[in-house]
Amino acid sequence: MILAIDIGNTNIVLGCIDGAKCVFVERLSTVKTKTELEYAIDIKNVLDIYHIKKTDLEGGIISSVVPQITTVVKVAVEKILKKEVLTVGAGIKTGLNIRIDNPAQLGSDLVVGAVAGIAEYPVPLLIFDMGTANTVCVIDKNRNYIGGMIYPGIGVSLDSLTANASQLGGISLEEPGHIIGKNTADCMKSGIVYSSAAAIDGLIDRLEEEVDGDVTVVATGGLAGKIIPHCRRKIIRDDHLLLKGLEIIYRKNRK
Repeated sequence: MILAIDIGNTNIVLGCIDGAKCVFVERLSTVKTKTELEYAIDIKNVLDIYHIKKTDLEGGIISSVVPQITTVVKVAVEKILKKEVLTVGAGIKTGLNIRIDNPAQLGSDLVVGAVAGIAEYPVPLLIFDMGTANTVCVIDKNRNYIGGMIYPGIGVSLDSLTANASQLGGISLEEPGHIIGKNTADCMKSGIVYSSAAAIDGLIDRLEEEVDGDVTVVATGGLAGKIIPHCRRKIIRDDHLLLKGLEIIYRKNRK
């Protein structure tokens, strides 16, 4: 069993993977000011909740899009495991054939998600990762990573709306009762949820025209559960996709 950690801009997703089984998945807030010890305490507390001991873990692996805390979290995990922890980046074998202008620019989260997607689902493949930013990975029929998209996430869009429209207050992001809102709060909820769902449906239609063959569509990320049920296209929701990818990459690089 290994400890897999994906550091995002808003949340740190961590879980223990035992072969094909995901033992647990939890989220911590991404806080750039925390020290190595504070992160070590947070991660150790999560492991204790699930009764996982240091001796149960053979190693750990991290992917991160927040460079400021990558090393901090790595050292924190090494304090717990007393072993060197892998970090997805230069020098790590992934097996992914990246066909973009500058492969070194591809975020580690996108690499990890693509590795898991190719291993689990038919190609050609679209992977939507819904977080602070929404990303789309495009895998062609030959299992090549050929590019993708990045656009503002739901939370970013909602924050921008309330910050720039003086009569619109903050709302919780929850499912609206109806697509046609009868009050300001419901109008905002409906607008953000259904516009996001329609955008995904529309992007799938357009991206499908660019690849050869019927695409498989997979969605992951902390906000996927809010939007995917309202999409009209068939979309597979896989909340554990990135942790599965980390497990695959860990096995490829195990000494």
